[in-house]
Amino acid sequence: MADPRPDTLPEPDRLEGAPHPRETGVLYGHAAQESDILQAFNSSRLHHAWMLTGPKGVGKATLAWRAARFLLATPEDDGGMFAAPAPDTLDIPAENPVSRRMLQLAEPRNFLLRRGPNDKETALSQVISVDEVRKMKSFFALSAADGGRRTAIIDSLDEMNTAAANALLKLLEEPPANVTLFLVAHQPAKLLPTIRSRCRELRLTPLTPQDLADALTQAGGDIAPEDRTALAELSGGSVGEAFRLTNLDGLKLYTALTRLFSTLPRMDRPQALALADLAAARGAAETFDLLVTLIDLFLARMARRGATGQTPPEAAPQEAQLLLRLSPNPTAARAWADLAQTLSSRARRGKAVNLDPAALLMDMLLKVDETAGSLAQR
Repeated sequence: MADPRPDTLPEPDRLEGAPHPRETGVLYGHAAQESDILQAFNSSRLHHAWMLTGPKGVGKATLAWRAARFLLATPEDDGGMFAAPAPDTLDIPAENPVSRRMLQLAEPRNFLLRRGPNDKETALSQVISVDEVRKMKSFFALSAADGGRRTAIIDSLDEMNTAAANALLKLLEEPPANVTLFLVAHQPAKLLPTIRSRCRELRLTPLTPQDLADALTQAGGDIAPEDRTALAELSGGSVGEAFRLTNLDGLKLYTALTRLFSTLPRMDRPQALALADLAAARGAAETFDLLVTLIDLFLARMARRGATGQTPPEAAPQEAQLLLRLSPNPTAARAWADLAQTLSSRARRGKAVNLDPAALLMDMLLKVDETAGSLAQR
């Protein structure tokens, strides 16, 4: 299906600077999930709707495109004595006509459901609207006469508004013949239970440091061998998040944060001000957001250390010793967890109403210092 999105708008399902999932040749770390789809296909028990869940950026959309491409490029089995052997991989050569059409968003048997333009076509809509779902239903109705398999990729369910979700539910309750839907969901617990119950769920788990490094290299990122563990820890095994961290020098920022927090409970103010000022520069909105994320992540790692008594692999030099000192027990863990619940959301709300980003970050750092001081007095 041709892409109706105006050429002036970015693709809503593409990470800036990275290949689109349809352009990704190899899916790392999810052989078991690929095998589940392949086994269902070979046993003629292919479910009409597959919900691909897991953390954002681990490869769910890539798997959806691989599976859809496989279904459309694999000939129907006529059951005769000269039938081809059962396939043992989802790989389809790049020179296959289906691969070429999918790459160009020109495959007439596949529908891509994602956020479209707003009413004025000046920007992307913030949600997938019911009109987009209706387009998909019309597509299936019009293409039914062609026969053969058809597929749809929905990226993502999390972006659907209520009306769109209800329209999709009706489609799942009465699925069109020979249609297989691949639904990407980052937070399935927030979806309508009735939608989840009508799908077969495949959960994709965070990537290992090696798989993450390989996937990042494929996406055009560069990661030194000594940074693999740190990047896997900070990204949560997500290629998308690892790509963002790499592009924004996230490892260096996290190292600077841990160096600052090593001065707690009497935080080094000049260090704190220098770090906060990074988010005040022109065009530094992404840096602000990343710093907020990294502070939140550090608090979560401290809470987990105090609650479990186990120190995670280091994401920065001397981090293990710092986590042990600042969060030695469940009492400290509770204090850090309570702080984490409100700190980052308050900073992002302030940024949304155009408050000074440097002041917002400084406020976060002072709250961390205040909590460390309170714990030190106990």
